[in-house]
Amino acid sequence: MADDIPFDRDFAAVPGVAEEVAPGVVRVLGPNPGPFTFTGTCTYLIGRDEVMILDPGPDSAPHVAAVLDAVGGRRVSHILLTHTHRDHTGALAALKAATGAPVVAEGRHRPARPLHEGETNVLDAAGDRDVEPDLLVADEQSIAGDGFSLTALATPGHTANHMAFVLDGAGLIFVGDHVMAWATSVVAPPDGAMGDYMASLRRLGERPEQLYLPGHGGPVRQGPAFVARYLRHREARETAILRALARGAASIPDIVRMIYIGLDPRLFGAAGLSTLAHLEDLVARGEVETDGPPTLSGLYGRRT
Repeated sequence: MADDIPFDRDFAAVPGVAEEVAPGVVRVLGPNPGPFTFTGTCTYLIGRDEVMILDPGPDSAPHVAAVLDAVGGRRVSHILLTHTHRDHTGALAALKAATGAPVVAEGRHRPARPLHEGETNVLDAAGDRDVEPDLLVADEQSIAGDGFSLTALATPGHTANHMAFVLDGAGLIFVGDHVMAWATSVVAPPDGAMGDYMASLRRLGERPEQLYLPGHGGPVRQGPAFVARYLRHREARETAILRALARGAASIPDIVRMIYIGLDPRLFGAAGLSTLAHLEDLVARGEVETDGPPTLSGLYGRRT
């Protein structure tokens, strides 16, 4: 089902090496590779004489040193967060202490919906609830830099507080974990919500910017066309879930085994959470019925 997405997994960036990826934009890759982070988290420095830091990256002394070396003594006006997962915020305290810059984000980490009775948030440790933004940024709010400006775009779905940032006049968007060139993004309830994610994808796809700079992996080029493929992939996954239910699948593990052929075993849990997110959206739209609150292991429901 992902065959129509031209994923780019040939990302050759080296952790700790500052690399200009667009005029006035430098990327420093964090040393935190993994099944959910690909080769690591991308931290971006925006500006020339004065800079903003976007997504501090992992809690790593070498990464903090590499980012500060890339700053090179210039003033840091803001530290921006696309969202509050720890792989993006781990270096925040150290960079804020070193630069004195205010932290800008949509808000604190929070779930997209309340937990159901007896439900456990299996990815709870990934969320950084210690982050307290100094400045809250609203949808379509402008943030002025030295010779440039950013416009915030609310893009909930991966997390409830996810923001993308448009570099005004440059034809590019910093998309965080919402769109990535190497894989589809994880949407995991209760922190994430598939309905919100799909709406945010459509919003990005309607914009003119072609270059997306993500939180993991290399640039996404021809962004709106890539988003259209993302949307088709998600819609195909939804169709496959409905077919699995029609064929008698009675639990999320059953559905995952039926539709995720050849899946890396390390990603089975993430696939289950993504399936849960799709099912929650299908229930909200009245296409699937359930006899009780959803669970990852129990009976979910049936197609209406």
